[in-house]
Amino acid sequence: MTATLERLRRCHFAVDLGAARTRVYVRGSGLIVDQPSVAAVNTRTDALIAVGEFAEKMTGRTPNYIRVVRPISGGTVVDIEMAQRMLRQLLGGKVRRSLRRRPFLRAAACTPHDADPLAQRATIETLVGLGARRVELVDTLIAAAVGCGLPVERAEATMVMVCGAAATQVAVLSLGSIVTAERIPVGGEAVDHAIVQHLRHEHALVLPAQSVRPLQLALSGNGLSPHGPDSTEIHGRDVATGLARSVRVDTAAVRDAIQTPLTAILDGIGKVLRDCPPDLVADLADRGITMVGGSALLPGLDQMLRQYTGMPVYIAERPDTCAVQGLGAMLEGRIRPLVLDPLAG
Repeated sequence: MTATLERLRRCHFAVDLGAARTRVYVRGSGLIVDQPSVAAVNTRTDALIAVGEFAEKMTGRTPNYIRVVRPISGGTVVDIEMAQRMLRQLLGGKVRRSLRRRPFLRAAACTPHDADPLAQRATIETLVGLGARRVELVDTLIAAAVGCGLPVERAEATMVMVCGAAATQVAVLSLGSIVTAERIPVGGEAVDHAIVQHLRHEHALVLPAQSVRPLQLALSGNGLSPHGPDSTEIHGRDVATGLARSVRVDTAAVRDAIQTPLTAILDGIGKVLRDCPPDLVADLADRGITMVGGSALLPGLDQMLRQYTGMPVYIAERPDTCAVQGLGAMLEGRIRPLVLDPLAG
């Protein structure tokens, strides 16, 4: 970990390429970009029309010649050229010029746990296209744990759960490294999709693309817990007539509809704990699980995890930006390296 920290201190900026949002941290300036990972393109001229929040608002509302694309899926760059164009626009000309003035521009980026070499290469090429001469890759789990203030460098267990839009990553860390981890291909989007499908099949209702997250509407109050409201009103479009319609949805039925993706997450947590050494599990009984990521704010998810594991569950103060803030702390040199001096023979 010492060598990695030394290299990260030489980096000038850090990027967290998420399926939902892209964040950029510049050393000395802090977090300067926090925008949706969306771009709108004119298919006739191949011109970039909009990026970030403005492009996201265009989803489902564009004519045929405008295409809204997401160049990042599950923390992996699936369209390198479009990701580079999106990042250039998000950074702006002034920041790009200041970065280009660096004699040997270095960048850092988060990568999902166990990302394959092809996915890592795509991330590196994306940042090289922005002018970076060297790119350091950091596991998202470690960056998120550092960003939410967990003492990952100590000889005791810390458990972090990164709840992303496309995937959920769970890990137990000790001595600055990952002891055991699991990446579950289920995230906030899968839960949203389950709710959308439930409303379509049971109530013949289609939700507009730009509505408030159906998750937050259907699970208002105490969310996943049975103590929440019995029903809630949802506005959408009738499948048959295409006219606007409102229905009152039973929240208990919604909770049942999202059990499948949530069960996969619980199974992943169980696997991590089974693979973890007993001494570290004993530490976790007191320290518990720290949740980070945008989907950590799913109402009632922390209560469900608390009941399943029997351990304390905490949500980070700013769960959505923990990973990039962890990278920023490494860039700024705020993390002390762990030094293990060999014993003299």
